[in-house]
Amino acid sequence: MRKGEWPRFQARPYVCGAVGPYEQARLDLLARSGPAVQAAHTAPEAALLASAPLAPYASGPEATAYAWEGRRPEAAPGANAWLRVAETYETPGLVDGPETVVLHTGGLGLIDVYYLSDGDAVYFSSLIEPLLALARRPYEVNWDAWAAILRLTYPLLEDTPYRQIRRLPGATALTWSRRERTLRVDRRTPRWVREEPVDRGVTAGDLVTLLHDALAPYERVLVPVSGGYDSRLLASVAMARKMDVESWTTSPDDGLDHDIDFARYITRELGIPHRIVPQHPERYPDEALWAARRLEYLTSHHAWYSPFAREVHAAGRALVDGLAGGPLMKNFLITADAVGAGTGASRRAALLKALATGDAHIPVLGEQAAAWMDDRVGAAFTRATSMLHGHRAELPLSVLHTRTVRGIARSPVNLVGPEATPVFPFLHPEFFDAALSVPVAAKEGGKFYREVLRAANPRVAALPSTNTPLLPNRRVPLRSNGPAAREWNHRMLVKATEIPGLMSPQMLEAVAAGPDALTAFGSWNSRFWLRALVAFGAWLTDYEDLLGDLTPPWSLRPAAAVPTPS
Repeated sequence: MRKGEWPRFQARPYVCGAVGPYEQARLDLLARSGPAVQAAHTAPEAALLASAPLAPYASGPEATAYAWEGRRPEAAPGANAWLRVAETYETPGLVDGPETVVLHTGGLGLIDVYYLSDGDAVYFSSLIEPLLALARRPYEVNWDAWAAILRLTYPLLEDTPYRQIRRLPGATALTWSRRERTLRVDRRTPRWVREEPVDRGVTAGDLVTLLHDALAPYERVLVPVSGGYDSRLLASVAMARKMDVESWTTSPDDGLDHDIDFARYITRELGIPHRIVPQHPERYPDEALWAARRLEYLTSHHAWYSPFAREVHAAGRALVDGLAGGPLMKNFLITADAVGAGTGASRRAALLKALATGDAHIPVLGEQAAAWMDDRVGAAFTRATSMLHGHRAELPLSVLHTRTVRGIARSPVNLVGPEATPVFPFLHPEFFDAALSVPVAAKEGGKFYREVLRAANPRVAALPSTNTPLLPNRRVPLRSNGPAAREWNHRMLVKATEIPGLMSPQMLEAVAAGPDALTAFGSWNSRFWLRALVAFGAWLTDYEDLLGDLTPPWSLRPAAAVPTPS
């Protein structure tokens, strides 16, 4: 890896390969440019290489099919079987048939599939970095990706920081036709979009039963418990199943640390062995850079999670993660404005506003940069959620298909995994469909979720929660704004100032004032803006010798005319 070390692909393999009329020399270069791989499948116009032995889950005259999420699918291959496998197992895969070769993602696209088009061939990889060996140099910056990372904390659509490298979205396949000699993009609507959820009277007890089913395949698990609803629900169910459970907690670096206190109450009530994973302010720069490089600069989230994730790698347990619990169960980020919107456009605008980072204590972006980014991110969000427009569950599904997949899932998928196995009970098909069928109005204010908690364990449900508003406002120092962090943050901000017009005059003044001026960035919005700009500066630092023209598109945009007095 150019900077840092490759992840250790232990719980799931690293894969790369090619579809279509590929060049063997190019495939060999791709194979040499990432983690060590061996051939899993080689055929005319289809190649799959993996870091560990990878057996097909189906093989016969119809097709040979592979999947690499970790679980072995049971579905037989066929013309449309890839979508059923993708939906059920949330796995990417390759299906090589007599007429077509299909490279597909999972239904939501949690496991990354990156690709680079080269003539009629496509080269693919689990990681971006190996594909850069095939890209044109200097690399061309994808400013649309950075606009979304800065505004939302994650990119949208197929965007990565590089224009030539794309990320295949969920429920999508690249299909090479051997007969027609063409490659097409096959975008499908996954089950939860095709089959609109109708309120079928699902009760809190029904959902608890389905969570029991979702956890049935596992015995020894690690359930990280915070102060919120998701983790206490999963811990309660795991203990009710009499599983071998451990629980760890770490500080989320939110300036409050209620999670640590509340997790102690919850684990004590449940009788779960509990450990606090310590954080060290002086190590924050290394932790933030480790997370950014592991995530290939695709989100500014998760620096606080780095020490925790590295400890999980050695735990020897599957990690039970509450991914998707917020939008599925308690309308997380779904505001009253979005629910009550009179038109589809106003509904999407309200949701995008809730998803975007709010105003900092000073203007952060330059005026032209902010206007350009708002236009591009708004258009990209509309396209990214277009298949959901008018759907009964448009709001929670829009959050899931954007923020959850591209931002939040990166923590369990790419920091905990691929060394350890993350388990997502809320994405178990039966639970997912049942939870989605509960009307949005019933989930308002967390009322329905509290019923589910009481059905699982009423004593744990009654304990204090970070989901409760107006908690006592205890303050603890932010590691991300301590002395070591400020010095490193400042160096990365200085690098980012090299992009003309990116920062506002007020932000440039703050950077010019030195590291200690960053103590002012302590509010929620301010520190999210700071982290995003720091991540951008760190990426520039890592790749500056390989990047091409850094003239941003907003600097090519005519400035708005200033009216003159008559």
